[in-house]
Amino acid sequence: MSREYLKKAMRKAGSDACETHRTVEEILARIEAGGDAVALEYARKFDGYEGNVLLTQDEIADACALVPERLKRDIRFAHDNIRRFAEAQKAALSDMSYEIQPGLVAGQKAIPVDAAGCYVPGGRYSHIASAVMTVTTAKVAGCRHISACSPPRVGVGVNPAVVYAAHLSGADRIMALGGVQGVAAMAFGLFGLPKANILVGPGNQFVAEAKRILYGRVGIDMIAGPTDSLIIADAQADAHIVATDLVSQAEHGYNSPVWLVTDDRALAEKVMALVPDLIDGLPDLNRENALAAWRDYGEVILCATREDMAACSDEYAPEHLTVQAGDLGWWQDRLTCYGSLFLGEETTVAYGDKATGTNHVLPTSGAASYTGGLSVHKFTKTVTWQRATREGSRDVAQATARISRMEGMEGHARAADVRLAKYFPDESFDLSASG
Repeated sequence: MSREYLKKAMRKAGSDACETHRTVEEILARIEAGGDAVALEYARKFDGYEGNVLLTQDEIADACALVPERLKRDIRFAHDNIRRFAEAQKAALSDMSYEIQPGLVAGQKAIPVDAAGCYVPGGRYSHIASAVMTVTTAKVAGCRHISACSPPRVGVGVNPAVVYAAHLSGADRIMALGGVQGVAAMAFGLFGLPKANILVGPGNQFVAEAKRILYGRVGIDMIAGPTDSLIIADAQADAHIVATDLVSQAEHGYNSPVWLVTDDRALAEKVMALVPDLIDGLPDLNRENALAAWRDYGEVILCATREDMAACSDEYAPEHLTVQAGDLGWWQDRLTCYGSLFLGEETTVAYGDKATGTNHVLPTSGAASYTGGLSVHKFTKTVTWQRATREGSRDVAQATARISRMEGMEGHARAADVRLAKYFPDESFDLSASG
């Protein structure tokens, strides 16, 4: 595959993993041993927060009253889209049964997890959309109890719009608690909450590491790294829109990679010329993030053909993948590794991040090569069952006994033997491993 880097990343996305792991492991251990009191200690230390952790109904109502009506309408619009898409996903996951052979029926049943914990970032940016994305999807899945937590700010508490979004979406309890202590509270069942069976939602490297350490004791949506985005564009693409979309994703954080893959050198050069001015026009914090992300992690890759472009994209397996190129149907059929796909100039990652209905909690750091993003399915256990008549167990029992003996698992073999002896006492069977 022909590939020329017109801009190459200076750094690879990541953090001081060892130091982060040690810090998070210590915090989790202390909170698990000390419970509510230690969690509150960390809330005071990291957030400077002395207020109520579990928001009361009055506090929720007061927060909701602070949200402008137009913003409420926008949140309701996004919530409705996300809810309806999640309901369509749920409809695609159905219980089933199948008669494998006469007298032997097996099936599957979709059962929602009991308790979900949803983390909503509130540090650099207050992620209103994350509250809707996570809580709504858990609600549609049928989780009995949904906790949401978000970092409070001194003198303000949790962002009122986040409280409104979580409440609208169906959160049973909302906590003013962020970081590792928030994740721990949901996982360990602090402050009277049920222990979460699954933890979901984006967060910084400490939140991500807490989820990674806890994985196995609880389920998680995924092990997340910095958000990343890739745009495939050909000569037909609008360079200004391509550049704007790259910058819009670079503002996520200083280590958020953005990549452009194209087969048109003129487009690539125009986009690279436009990006610096677009970054310079952002507000201060956004500008600092986008500048560092583009400088250190941004890449522009020139390929010879559209097949080369598709292969390059699949190799990167981006979290967000945008195609601004001709023959969109070809790209949709050909591309295989992405968290969410945005086809054509008329849509953009920002739409998916906020309001179209698809979920914005997506696999990062190449994980899209083997998994998808948050969905109703993540909150659902697909379990299997089976039932047989005595006649239906005849052949299965014989095969089970012989396979088990070949494996050396005599106890398994005898579980089949006793059924054959009981159900068919007048028959003899060759159940030896080498018969």
